[in-house]
Amino acid sequence: MTRVVLAEDEVLLREGLVGLLERFGFQVLAAVGSAPELLDAARAHRPDLVVTDIRMPPGRRDDGLRAAVTLRTERPDLGVVVLSQHVQAEYAAALLDSGDGQRVGYLLKDRVAEVAEFVAHLRTVAGGGTVVDPDVVRRLLHRPRDPLAALSAREREVLALIAEGRSNASIAAALYVTEAAIGKHVGNILTKLGLQPSDDTNRRVLAVLTYLRTGPASGVGA
Repeated sequence: MTRVVLAEDEVLLREGLVGLLERFGFQVLAAVGSAPELLDAARAHRPDLVVTDIRMPPGRRDDGLRAAVTLRTERPDLGVVVLSQHVQAEYAAALLDSGDGQRVGYLLKDRVAEVAEFVAHLRTVAGGGTVVDPDVVRRLLHRPRDPLAALSAREREVLALIAEGRSNASIAAALYVTEAAIGKHVGNILTKLGLQPSDDTNRRVLAVLTYLRTGPASGVGA
């Protein structure tokens, strides 16, 4: 029997999903209505599978997805299926990048009505497979490449501070690291963005321009 923690803030849908899962042999350990409750329940019960809405309290943006990715970081073997009202390729990419990229599913809420297929998808993920809604796959295949995708979280943070006009010394003080460490991060940023040394251009300015075009709108929380 697959042990499940369910997170959905709409009470009627949550209760409906609980009944559906139990009818098909899943054991629902907890059914909660917010991202913090999801984290607590999953850590307490250690389920085989988490099923969660993306937009959850308290922020009602991508809180459910963020919770799921956090749980996958803690337990890469945890199966996670997220449900979305709309196609959001960046959310799917964030989920697929979590853990080992296996035991994950990204489904549109409309698919829940197709009961047999929905249950089959849950069992696929619980068994170690990956399921992504076809509409999401098409969006992933056609989305433009994010030039900042190769940057680490720290490198993005450094680049954001560069965009504020800060010097390496100021950034080092803000992040409580050495100036040498910031210099290394800056070098990595320029390399990953493909900005080669040139007498005709200022690579630091070009990096900032790249960030301003894509950085503030990129990432899971966009």
